[in-house]
Amino acid sequence: MTRVVLLDTGPLGLVTHPNAETKNRKAAQWLWSLLSDGIDVLIPEIADYELRRELLRAGKTRSVAVLDRYKARLGYAPLTTEAMLQAARFWASARQQGKPTAPDPALDGDVILAAQAALLGRGGDDVVIATTNVGHLSRFVPAQEWEHIDST
Repeated sequence: MTRVVLLDTGPLGLVTHPNAETKNRKAAQWLWSLLSDGIDVLIPEIADYELRRELLRAGKTRSVAVLDRYKARLGYAPLTTEAMLQAARFWASARQQGKPTAPDPALDGDVILAAQAALLGRGGDDVVIATTNVGHLSRFVPAQEWEHIDST
């Protein structure tokens, strides 16, 4: 069984930030620690999209270049039809329970990310989402604050 960590947009933004601020440096060290311990760390396509669109809007070309380097270095979890179908099921279920994770007209990246994690976990891998938004994601799949995920 392989341990897989999916980076949500928050931690992905921290580790790819080109400035060495304390929290960014801590996040980058955390990431490299996971990798050195043999944990597969993946960038989900939905997280790449959410971060990239904001970086492009803000004209942060240096940050986009760093994101591209991480994308080449880490694994990448592309969106699939199966993931989008599962995301639609999660979205509908959350609303039927009266607990939506985003406004109705929103794309709702959380359920898309959760669907990607759920599908990866079906193969027997131990999958967790590294996030700053445990509440929404952990309703569907394992999710933890990124700082609390270690290699054990």
